[in-house]
Amino acid sequence: MGGQAVAALGIFFVGFIVFIVFAAALMIRIIKPYERGIVERLGKYQKTVESGMTVILPFGIDSIQKVDMREMVLDVPPQEVITKDNVVVTVDAVVYTEVTDPVRVKYNVENFYLATIKLAQTNLRNVVGDMSLDESLTSRENINVKLRNILDEATDKWGVRVTRVELQRIEPPADVTISMHRQMKAERERRAMILEADGMRESAIKKSEGIKQSQILEAEGKSQAIRIRADADQYEKLTVAIGEAQAIETVFGAIHNGDPTDDLIAIKYLEALQGIANGQATKIFMPLDSTALMGSLGTMAELFKDRMGQGPTRGHKGYKPPAAPSVKPGPGVPQDKPADTPIFDPQYPDLNLPPDQLA
Repeated sequence: MGGQAVAALGIFFVGFIVFIVFAAALMIRIIKPYERGIVERLGKYQKTVESGMTVILPFGIDSIQKVDMREMVLDVPPQEVITKDNVVVTVDAVVYTEVTDPVRVKYNVENFYLATIKLAQTNLRNVVGDMSLDESLTSRENINVKLRNILDEATDKWGVRVTRVELQRIEPPADVTISMHRQMKAERERRAMILEADGMRESAIKKSEGIKQSQILEAEGKSQAIRIRADADQYEKLTVAIGEAQAIETVFGAIHNGDPTDDLIAIKYLEALQGIANGQATKIFMPLDSTALMGSLGTMAELFKDRMGQGPTRGHKGYKPPAAPSVKPGPGVPQDKPADTPIFDPQYPDLNLPPDQLA
């Protein structure tokens, strides 16, 4: 009896230890750092546990479900989309999501992975369908922003946040691609021709501006040279005129201060006439005053007579006029005039006139 009791007690003790170990295994749960635990008790939400070791009631009383809180990448499968200008393009994208509330992810959506992918496909079709082909090819950033806003608003009630949406490719049909290549080539050739024409135009403008500037500088140089030459000629003429004026004033002063006689003036006049007569010209025009010339000739004649011993002549000091001949009055002469009254004779002009006015 005693041996059987001890054996039974040993078996019970071993079973109890096994039960304790099994129960402990069911009660202890380990939550990793990037996970959150949703604890349910008898099918009802109990609490959310953080990372670390968590103890729950075993045997189906408590259950725990783990939710991954890391950012996940969802690959949106390629799909054909009709653009606004009726071109069929193939579009695929990548969606980056992050769980913000593990409770709503668990209870508000059955499979948020599939739901997010389908939602991205439908909204991608709507966004690209509202654009033309050229806009869809050049507006990737706008498509990403619009699609992210739409998905983030739709998945907010699921406890999921869409952090980024990226279009992987937008592929038009082959014929459209060839046409686009031709269009791009033609556009580049047009730009090259425009740039070449602009370069030629700029070169012609610069060349014409250079020629104009050169001509302007040359004209300014000629104008300045003419001005300097004119100033030099003016200065030369002014200097010569001032010198001649001073010479005339000096000669005039010397003549008046020297008080020349008529003999000296007559000799100088003859010397001047001799110099004029020695010229090679056959005709000589001189602006002469006939009265002054006759007076000068009379003065020279009297001078020569005086030099030849004929005594002083008319107009000179010591000259005595000859007596007028007496003429008897003829029959036509009135008798009332005195006999000694002189009668006019052209050979004897008025003696009171100066020598230069005697005819």
